Amino acid sequence: MSVLVFADSSERKFKKTAYEVVSYGKKVAEQLGTNVIALTINGGDASELYAYGAEKVIEVKNDLSSFNAKAYASIINQVAKNQSSNTVIIDSSIDGLTVAPLVAVSLEAGYASNVVELPNSTSPFVVKRKAFSNKGFNNTEIISENKVIGVAKNSYGAHENAVSGSTESFDATMPDLGVNSVSIDKATGKVTISDADVVVSAGRGLKGPENWGMVEELADILGAATACSKPVSDLGWRPHSEHVGQTGKPVASNLYIAIGISGAIQHLAGVNASKVKVVINNDPEAPFFKAADYGIVGDAFEVIPQLIEKLKAFKQA
Repeated sequence: MSVLVFADSSERKFKKTAYEVVSYGKKVAEQLGTNVIALTINGGDASELYAYGAEKVIEVKNDLSSFNAKAYASIINQVAKNQSSNTVIIDSSIDGLTVAPLVAVSLEAGYASNVVELPNSTSPFVVKRKAFSNKGFNNTEIISENKVIGVAKNSYGAHENAVSGSTESFDATMPDLGVNSVSIDKATGKVTISDADVVVSAGRGLKGPENWGMVEELADILGAATACSKPVSDLGWRPHSEHVGQTGKPVASNLYIAIGISGAIQHLAGVNASKVKVVINNDPEAPFFKAADYGIVGDAFEVIPQLIEKLKAFKQA
């Protein structure tokens, strides 16, 4: 019984999470004494997955120009059955959290999302996962024969473990999708929040959309994605695609910089998985300071220009 890993991609390039779930799947397969197979839909170069331990890569022939949860779940289900895979591993991105439950239902599998470590035990099968909006952890035992594991971003990491792999094509039977995409508009030339190692986020403390230039400049210097709090996107200062938090996009970056964000509980719950959190706020009583690793009490309009100047000098040195 093999381990099947879904390696997510965008515009025929694998996402960083793809390398992480393949690395994770390789180790789980070793624990179970079996092999790991990677499944790609509109994926990149299969050899990139060999480098992280995928012994076989299955490339779906079907042309899926846009994400559709029902289609993706159906394909993963078909491949899992064809390959006799009783353990399926998917990332815990927004798309992954949508697809994984559908896969679990179709395979009659137990499902654990936001898993942060390799199984503590394989008999019984027990995994550690985030709980209570990332404020705690629990150990979840999956008692069903089939299992679906959702790996939390940046929890395990991508580890090279090169093997000599093989590739085969798969022509899936497509279900009635129910929804068809007419057109899709995508931001280009920017680091996406889901792939970013560094995120620079700002809130109402910036006083208006006209002041976002310094946030974007700071993000450019750091190679970071830009983000915002919910009130900012609700006011129309920034697009809703940049809204991070429990009600927006979850963030699990290596560095999260919050500028002029007080730290509502919903926002903190959505960014708590970030490894290092830096807060810049002129209110020393802002709740975000209690969750931050580093804090600067000061006016963003004074602090950010100085920070940009120092970073530019550092990069030129």
